[in-house]
Amino acid sequence: MHKELLVQRVMEILLRAGFDMSERCNVRPRSFDIAARRGRALLLLKMLSNIDGLTDYTSYEMRQLASYLTGSPLIIGEKTRDHPLEPGVVYFRHGIPAIDVETMNDYFVRGNPPLVYAAHGGLYVGLEGKMLREVRIKSAVSIGELASRLGVSRRTVSKYEEGDMDASVDIASRLEEIFDSPFVIPVRIFDNRHSAGKPAESRHCTEQDPIIKMLSTIGFNVFPTSQAPFDAVTVAPDEPSQKGTLLTGISEYSSSMVKRARLMSSISEVAHTQSVVIVDGSKVECIEKTVIVGKDELESMETPAEFIGLIQEKKKVSQ
Repeated sequence: MHKELLVQRVMEILLRAGFDMSERCNVRPRSFDIAARRGRALLLLKMLSNIDGLTDYTSYEMRQLASYLTGSPLIIGEKTRDHPLEPGVVYFRHGIPAIDVETMNDYFVRGNPPLVYAAHGGLYVGLEGKMLREVRIKSAVSIGELASRLGVSRRTVSKYEEGDMDASVDIASRLEEIFDSPFVIPVRIFDNRHSAGKPAESRHCTEQDPIIKMLSTIGFNVFPTSQAPFDAVTVAPDEPSQKGTLLTGISEYSSSMVKRARLMSSISEVAHTQSVVIVDGSKVECIEKTVIVGKDELESMETPAEFIGLIQEKKKVSQ
């Protein structure tokens, strides 16, 4: 499937599922393609024909952005190596879940979450261990007897019941046959169990950038980015609402900056954040919902509250 067709199908599913979507990110490289929200759930989605094409730095940036924006990263793909992704199966790449469009449609449109995930050695499922133990005891089956019938150790059965070990699809099927009861639980796609470390790759916009240093000096927590349509996510630590989370661009005033500011506006609206671009000399107060702040204005700020207040004032003036 061509990348454009894959993106189109994903967007159609999001619409059917009732998500609000941002404009597509048109930067290269890009850490995500679309931001989408339904209620309190925010997704940062990236579409890849082959999910093995996801790099460790792109995944790191996606996971960090999702964390700062209180959302979840998700890969929609078609294949791994030379094999198509199996419907109903979740794959993980660098700590990010990856599914195909059919699984996405089942999950978000039909309300049927995936039950199986792929890992080294095959396909696995999570078990409702407490229920398994209760049904086993009620059926007068000992741990040793069940272990023998399953062809596993007593310790393995105990781990199933304690919730410390997932089972292969074959073992789960045999448990269902033995007790005539389902024990499989949905894959916890968005619980960050499958985390990954920080890559060694350097960032395009580092902590040494003068604007980044100024924002940090006045009290913001700043996460610089290199593959997003903004240069950093800037967070006011004492601001509990998303108004204290800013998608922050650093740029000269130009036509390309204007296009980027419009995209940032779209993303911030979906992410329930604010967006701001810091420039040398501000010609306008806002571009759509992205506030334009002059470098000299930033230099006069002493606290995050002052800076956020300036943004709010500029928004009022532009309305």
